[in-house]
Amino acid sequence: MITVLLADDHALIRKGFRLILDAEADITVAGEAGDGIAAVTMAAALRPDVVLMDVRMPGRDGIEATRDIVAAGLPSKVLILTTFDLDDYVYAGLRAGASGFLLKDTQPDDLVAAIRTIAAGDAVLAPGATQRLIRQFAATEQPEQPEPFSGHRAAQVRDALTGREQDVLAGIAAGMSNSEIAASLHLSEGTVKIHVGRILAKLGLRDRVQAVVRAYESRLITPAPLPPDRPAPPR
Repeated sequence: MITVLLADDHALIRKGFRLILDAEADITVAGEAGDGIAAVTMAAALRPDVVLMDVRMPGRDGIEATRDIVAAGLPSKVLILTTFDLDDYVYAGLRAGASGFLLKDTQPDDLVAAIRTIAAGDAVLAPGATQRLIRQFAATEQPEQPEPFSGHRAAQVRDALTGREQDVLAGIAAGMSNSEIAASLHLSEGTVKIHVGRILAKLGLRDRVQAVVRAYESRLITPAPLPPDRPAPPR
């Protein structure tokens, strides 16, 4: 049974999520929190498999609450709910340790599937979220000379991974699914899944969301520049 903690300051939204999740035989709502502080306290007490976390909450927001849950070493995985108007939170949430992001207008079936995916130890990003994150990196001014830390991290990643694993990491960073990576590299999907597991283990990463962050933070993967006619996302 997958246990879920609902963290949102709107009772009506929590009720809607509860109705959706209570209809699933393998998911149960362990509790509800109306703010970030309560979310952290209840996560520690209930130790749910997944915390469905709103971003904007009074007192302590969802990003801060996510950081506290991860820092406490709790087994709970955090799935943050956001909107396209909150893209500035995506990178902060990834750094805080969230295992995924979904939009609040996500279809019920997709929400349920995401909870199951995260509970199983994988990660979820809303369609388009990875590409939007990549565009944010692309819009960030690149230093003429890589920072020493970034260069060191890139060298560490190259030393740790085989050439094929670096190819797979590039696909992950581009927001590609395992099947898409398999097609692009002419591999079986099962082989790609094995490579993904090895990448995460070698780099000490929790899931593919962290792999995206590592790839871009280290500048091992450099996003293509934005087309001239497309404005950069707000920073």
